[in-house]
Amino acid sequence: MSCNGCRVLRKGCSDDCMLRHCFLWIENPQAQAHATLFVAKFFGRATLMSFISSVPTNQRSALFESLVYEAVGRTINPVNGVVGLLWSGNWHLCQLGVEKVLKGGSLLNPNPHHHDEEEVERVMVSHQASQEESETTTFGSSTPQVDSDSHQKTQRRKLLTLFF
Repeated sequence: MSCNGCRVLRKGCSDDCMLRHCFLWIENPQAQAHATLFVAKFFGRATLMSFISSVPTNQRSALFESLVYEAVGRTINPVNGVVGLLWSGNWHLCQLGVEKVLKGGSLLNPNPHHHDEEEVERVMVSHQASQEESETTTFGSSTPQVDSDSHQKTQRRKLLTLFF
């Protein structure tokens, strides 16, 4: 009988299956399948199997749990991953993401700090205004931008958010 990991990855399962030992921390068979599919899509099937085969059998469950958290962390925060979420005090987002993956949900919404709707709208308006201004000014003329200071503050805040 195939384990849930092999069933989802559509590979043959044997008595000494590598994936079978990975699911000790996940009780629900459906959650095991969802976690396997998510990690395999994120890292790739061959890379997942390579990771698992490189550790002793008694550590495979901890490795798989770590891979699930890292995949969720990188999905939420592509720059810093799970360490960035922990460091910035947003660990709860990673835990919620893992719970969502185990329930079969997908992580389509990245970190809300990176895609705030008001911030996106402000940047779009600023970009559109600078395009219109560049079309109406001549080369060498220096017309001061009214919104230049707020644009620079917005850019600086984005950079600070990126590095913290």
